[in-house]
Amino acid sequence: MTYKQYAMKKVTKNTIALIYDFDGTLSPHNMQEFSFIKAIGKNKEEFWTKNQKLSEDNDANGILCYMYLMIKAAQENNISLRRESFQRFGKDIELFNGVKEWFELINAYGRDKELDIKHYIISSGLKEMIEGTDIAKEFENIYACSFLYNVDGIAYWPAVAVDYTAKTQFLFKINKGIKEVSDTIKINEYIPEDKRPIPFQHMIYFGDGETDIPCMKMVKENGGNSIAVYRRTKKAIAEKLINENRVNFVCPADYSQDKEIYNVVTTILDKIKSEIDYDSLKRNA
Repeated sequence: MTYKQYAMKKVTKNTIALIYDFDGTLSPHNMQEFSFIKAIGKNKEEFWTKNQKLSEDNDANGILCYMYLMIKAAQENNISLRRESFQRFGKDIELFNGVKEWFELINAYGRDKELDIKHYIISSGLKEMIEGTDIAKEFENIYACSFLYNVDGIAYWPAVAVDYTAKTQFLFKINKGIKEVSDTIKINEYIPEDKRPIPFQHMIYFGDGETDIPCMKMVKENGGNSIAVYRRTKKAIAEKLINENRVNFVCPADYSQDKEIYNVVTTILDKIKSEIDYDSLKRNA
């Protein structure tokens, strides 16, 4: 069976993808700031200033620079560079109000509407740290930065670096049902739009700022919905995005039941369900 045949066979008309950035979207701060930066004896301002200088002085990618600094700082401070160590740092990551309960709530709402809700992460943060959080099990796939590990299980080099432009490629992987970051073959195979596992119209993207603009705009322009979430101090950034027609909605970063995000998402799900039912009615007329 070719990949195209496999993808066409797997099409589920009722599958909906909820896709999240992580830092600033599900968590109020950059994930390195909760315990890793403290463990290396730095404060967040010192770490990120050093990262910016390294990037600017070498005209280098800021994501690769922070990953390099994490490895270097861990080595200098005798901190384990095993995957399990990064995952332990992930356990200390704080989440916005309602995030832990969000997945069960929205999955249940989807089931009531006969919709299959799947959750994904597309983040410039570290996959290994996200894997250490209580919510890691909720995601169909986590597309994020990660390290290569040697035969002793020690991180020594970046494996994946996800910056704001690279994020968009993972939307197409979700669209075509591809989990592997390393894939360069199936992603380029032609599949008719109506045969893809998750069409863009069935995507809801959650982001918090400028690094999410390409993804938010792409989802919106292809018929899906983008939601800019904000903390009180960053409300102006979110409002700027909607004023520039880059997102569909802006909401405070509270995922609790009956708060604005919940009400917006359930309304979008209602709309998608109505459209699915309408298309089914036309096909059977």
